[in-house]
Amino acid sequence: MFAREASREAVTTRVHFHAQLDVVWRGILFYEDVLERPPFPLRAVLPRPLRTDGDKTRAGSEVHCVYAGGGVVKRITAVEPARLLQFDVVEQSLGIESCVLAQSGAYRFFLCGEGTDVVLVTNYLAYLHPRRLWRPLEALLTRQLHRHILAAVRTALGLPGPPTRADLGPSCRPESPGGLACTTSRSRSHW
Repeated sequence: MFAREASREAVTTRVHFHAQLDVVWRGILFYEDVLERPPFPLRAVLPRPLRTDGDKTRAGSEVHCVYAGGGVVKRITAVEPARLLQFDVVEQSLGIESCVLAQSGAYRFFLCGEGTDVVLVTNYLAYLHPRRLWRPLEALLTRQLHRHILAAVRTALGLPGPPTRADLGPSCRPESPGGLACTTSRSRSHW
């Protein structure tokens, strides 16, 4: 069931907010910043997140994510206001390291019509096999984590209704040249 060799995995979730790009950027949260109780599946596999300590606005800074009985350290690798927040996970102590080890993540922002699309990406190493059985469950849990974060952002910004899955039309354009191409994929993909 546990493999010595890890499989590299990535899960991507894209949602649309009916708010301006700079407003959504200012409201972005890490999972550990979310005050609302996580849904049951996340509570079943992760310790309770408590808070973050550190600066998310500067490349090179470290953010210490504190959990009940554990923690994660994220090093910010890229910050482009209203475009990109990217980080590497440099330390993880959550009790799930023999199953899943987080590697990195990113928040990408795109002007889309009169609103903003946010793309969350989580990259991780997976040790559970057979992959055809574990990959869908991992993707489901990661998308649930993404949706939990984005729902908290909506609440913090005082926006009506939940963030919605991005339906891309001709008005959707990446905010920066060479940025992530617009897609409607919410599922995982291999590196």
